[in-house]
Amino acid sequence: MALYEYSAFDAHGKKQRGVVEALSQKAASHKLRGQGLFPTGLTAAGNTAGATQRTLFRRVSAAQLGIATRQLATMLAAGMPLDEALVMVAEQQTQGSLGSVLTRVRDDILQGSALYAALQAHPNVFPPLYTNMVQVGEASGTLDKVLHQLADFTEEQARFNSQFKAALTYPLLMFLVGSGVLLFLMTFVVPKITRMLEDLEQALPLPTLLLMSFSHFLAGYWWLLVILGIGLFWLIRRISLTSAGRLWLDQRKYRFPLFGSLALENATARFSRTIATLLHSGVPLLTALEIVQNLLGNTYLQQALEGVREKVIEGAGLSEPLFDARVFPAMLAQMVAVGERSGELEGMLFKVAEIYEHQVQTRLNSMMALLEPLMILLMGTIVGFIVLAILLPIFQASQGLG
Repeated sequence: MALYEYSAFDAHGKKQRGVVEALSQKAASHKLRGQGLFPTGLTAAGNTAGATQRTLFRRVSAAQLGIATRQLATMLAAGMPLDEALVMVAEQQTQGSLGSVLTRVRDDILQGSALYAALQAHPNVFPPLYTNMVQVGEASGTLDKVLHQLADFTEEQARFNSQFKAALTYPLLMFLVGSGVLLFLMTFVVPKITRMLEDLEQALPLPTLLLMSFSHFLAGYWWLLVILGIGLFWLIRRISLTSAGRLWLDQRKYRFPLFGSLALENATARFSRTIATLLHSGVPLLTALEIVQNLLGNTYLQQALEGVREKVIEGAGLSEPLFDARVFPAMLAQMVAVGERSGELEGMLFKVAEIYEHQVQTRLNSMMALLEPLMILLMGTIVGFIVLAILLPIFQASQGLG
């Protein structure tokens, strides 16, 4: 039987993508129709370079990878052969490129490749943490258990990141909409009203003069603000392309008021959970440090962890180099020291991750609860100032007529 990549519409008109196993292309089409799908494209998996290139550009989310990993772990635990399990999991993927990638992984395994080596051929889907844990699971004969741990880790990270982004979405959207409304008022509405006020030929109050000056500036020099914004973006981009500039920007990211400490706690939680998961799966500490160093995506933290790793190579424990680095919160090093003395380093790191994840979520919720009314108050103050500046000369004119 062969595997075919398909694109199809379901009974509700929604487009679906995935792979299906069948004896021929015609049989694959009949199988899809039997599942309530109406194929619009059907290609033998891996047979065309065009299909390969197209699937590489479709995103695989962490949540989707976590679900697929759990399905694979469950099938392996039930005694199903690896190649058959991969086919069944691939057929369940109706979105993104994961189904096609799993099909190619299965083909590599049938040709004699180990699972971890087949996964390493797709680094855009399977990060080093994933492939290293799979390698340990294959070597120790506990692949199903390791895959369950990977599923737990991936789903937990996806859930935490989703909550983090969701908490920031509302205030960011509110800021953008409010700024757009104010910009529209100041550049289109206010200038027409102020021209009417100028026709009154009377001394205007200070709030009205300030509003008119600011409105005239925006109307006449908005292009200058656009140029300054683009120039600032270009400058930051240029700085970030140099190693020294990137290090400086990454360091300042954790010193930014309010959100800097929150970002550092988030990085600490991610570091702790990743290291704990790798150690629990049997990955050596030095390898785990190298993997997490590349996963953090911050030059400042990567440089600090490189120093930690070098001291561990020289024979030091993990807690002392972490404390000497003075990058992560001191509690991390203290908890690691307790874990090393008790022989429960993995469990202690899991607890640290839970503490900081809960702390980040609590602080974020508190900040957002405070930020929302502050933004409403700020927008109300600005709108109130505009209304006051417009109404004051009108009141003065009516009193003069009286």
